[in-house]
Amino acid sequence: MHEHLDQELTIDDMARVAMFSKFHFTRIFRHTTGTSPRRFLSALRIQEAKRLLVSTDMSVADVSSRVGYSSVGTFSTRFKTCVGVSPSMYRESGGDVSALGPVPVRTGDEGPAPLAIRGRVVLPGDRPLGQVFIGLFPSAILQGRPVRHTVMDGPGPFQLHDVPPGTWHVLAYSVPYGTPLPAGRGGYAPDTLSVGRYGPVTVQPGVAVLPADIVLRPADPLDPPILVALSGRDLHAPAAA
Repeated sequence: MHEHLDQELTIDDMARVAMFSKFHFTRIFRHTTGTSPRRFLSALRIQEAKRLLVSTDMSVADVSSRVGYSSVGTFSTRFKTCVGVSPSMYRESGGDVSALGPVPVRTGDEGPAPLAIRGRVVLPGDRPLGQVFIGLFPSAILQGRPVRHTVMDGPGPFQLHDVPPGTWHVLAYSVPYGTPLPAGRGGYAPDTLSVGRYGPVTVQPGVAVLPADIVLRPADPLDPPILVALSGRDLHAPAAA
């Protein structure tokens, strides 16, 4: 996938390279990465588009073609869905978009009382300390604006308040204090980025939710890229005492 972002890759193509049936390949891929091959490929394409938009003077149409989209409209819609802003706005901001806010979600009845997800983030002793982002997403990819989120000054207990009923993924990542933004926001180096996930978890009124405990680990090539729209302030300075 990394080497053929500009080409039309099908599940059949990828399964053939892996020497599996496409059904077995899809099951193994989803189990390993937390998402489907098609969504993983889409995330890689948007990640590369983010890098190209802020590190080159290529037009949006050229960027779209470079990452495998034949339609600029489709690319722009997909980019905004994944990142939270349009390609042109992302470029104008230099990749440093405004701070996050919760996104309205159609949920039906919210129940008589607010719902919450609680848990603890653990950072192994061999990983450098840094702030921790925790977000609630409808899929196992950190993309778009989270339904709920928090940024903590290091690992420890967390709580996401006023969670809408539904099935969600709790996704977390951390980078050490003082880590520079990745060039063109293409992605943090694996030795810098720590990631973790919990879920899917179903939240509904009157049903207790088990603690969402997450152990962070070094990111690797099988982790979907981080596409969520964060401001440069969110994870690159310690919180005030």
